[in-house]
Amino acid sequence: MYIISSCLAGISCRYDGKSSENQYVIELVKQGNAMPVCPELLGGLPVPRTCCEIIRNESGEQRVVSSEGQDFTREFAAGAEKTLEIARIIGATKAILKSKSPSCGCGLIYDGTFSGRLIEGNGLTAELLMKNGIEVINESDL
Repeated sequence: MYIISSCLAGISCRYDGKSSENQYVIELVKQGNAMPVCPELLGGLPVPRTCCEIIRNESGEQRVVSSEGQDFTREFAAGAEKTLEIARIIGATKAILKSKSPSCGCGLIYDGTFSGRLIEGNGLTAELLMKNGIEVINESDL
């Protein structure tokens, strides 16, 4: 069983109110082999919402902030925890998550400057799932 980013299943839940529909992921859901989740919605954020990126301070602490400087770390962390809880309930061993997202990004995320520059790293949800033994890939790895 897979956990998948809801936006990949065609659900319009991205920060900009759009989806990132992926036909392979949609088929997994239709077959009953995948559970769509949106960690940001599970964390209490609305659709649409302000664009957010992960920033790191000098001591390495990560925060999720909006382009206006508002801190949404608590909501992103809560959504990650709820996603992990769902994964455990359904027995998910793998996740297919949306690339570059501050929640779901796996391998590459935006650098926190809102300039479009990518750096190595993982979103909060992807990182938590991996730390708990769930294999995480993004849609471009399919």
